[in-house]
Amino acid sequence: MISRRGVLLGAGLALLSSRAVAAPSVASIVKPLPASDFIVHGTNAETRWEALRGTGGSLTPVSKFFVRNHTSTPLLDASTWRLQIHGSGVTRPLSLSLDVLRSLPSCSVEAVIECAGNGRSFFASQQGQSVSGTPWQLGVVGNARWRGVSLGLLLRLAGLRSSAVDVLPVGLDAEYMTGGVNLGRVRRPLPVAKALDDVLVAYEMNGAPLPVDHGFPARLVVPGWVGIASIKWLGSLEVSTSALHSPWDTQYYRLLGPTYPAEGTLVTSQVAKGAFELGFGATLPAGRQVLTGRAWAPGGVRRVEVSTDGRSWRRATPVTRGGWTRWQIPWRATPGSHVLRVRVDGQPDEVPHNTQGYLFGAVVKHPVSVV
Repeated sequence: MISRRGVLLGAGLALLSSRAVAAPSVASIVKPLPASDFIVHGTNAETRWEALRGTGGSLTPVSKFFVRNHTSTPLLDASTWRLQIHGSGVTRPLSLSLDVLRSLPSCSVEAVIECAGNGRSFFASQQGQSVSGTPWQLGVVGNARWRGVSLGLLLRLAGLRSSAVDVLPVGLDAEYMTGGVNLGRVRRPLPVAKALDDVLVAYEMNGAPLPVDHGFPARLVVPGWVGIASIKWLGSLEVSTSALHSPWDTQYYRLLGPTYPAEGTLVTSQVAKGAFELGFGATLPAGRQVLTGRAWAPGGVRRVEVSTDGRSWRRATPVTRGGWTRWQIPWRATPGSHVLRVRVDGQPDEVPHNTQGYLFGAVVKHPVSVV
């Protein structure tokens, strides 16, 4: 076990610097975005579910993993990058280089990252309700194996005070402008209890260094919570003995609507969902088919059911389990139009409306044609 003194001295940790972080160069999205794999929405790219069919295993290949950016992908210099840990909630502010971060005891987790707005378009198409935001289908979700350092370990090395209540991770992507207002860098507070539980400061994805679009040099991974909590291009962690806030927990990522309090309800954990590895409106040949897909839920998937006739449900067979569950089920397809449905752990047919279209957790109707 590495002692605190050994880490602080031997690994060369420095006190928090007051120098401003230099503005990085940027690119909208760096990796290739073939139309066969992605639906591009400005600075974002949604994975096509049919692109995952046949990929094998439970992990989403990095080349097919969705990209959700508020601005553009920053191109950061790993040699000068530092993770700053500071604030009233710690006694020893730290500045960690990537080499120092990688020298610390590591751990890994297989976890799903999913945008809070995944499925947003179905509020309109299935429930006839108006919502704001990018009209995602179900492709802003992916599962990867992340490796890095426990956030809890880093907080303890920084001398976490027992009175600390919140941790505010801040990304190094460009400041976000909307409606002529500068909201600053993307940031969203985490309660200390969650930070100490299962949160990871990750520097690897699927066994390789983080790609630039997915947070290089380091990012947070917050299992079970909406994607905005897993801040990419992590630059600093403010630890505070009083509550911290940002536009990403006060203005955005709140459930607002007729069934919610006037101030809204903060969005934290995700909801159960499932998807077919098929395009919407796909054409399939008549005869015996094997339908495949994935299912995911914050606490793990217990039951996956599929309906091919609009009336009855059959239980699907799990193929692999991990951050999500791959499943399959046979189907004898007859010519004509069909609506397929997958239900995970008893998903409802409809969910309460919220104006920003978060957490669509109802069963999705998936049309296909059989010829």
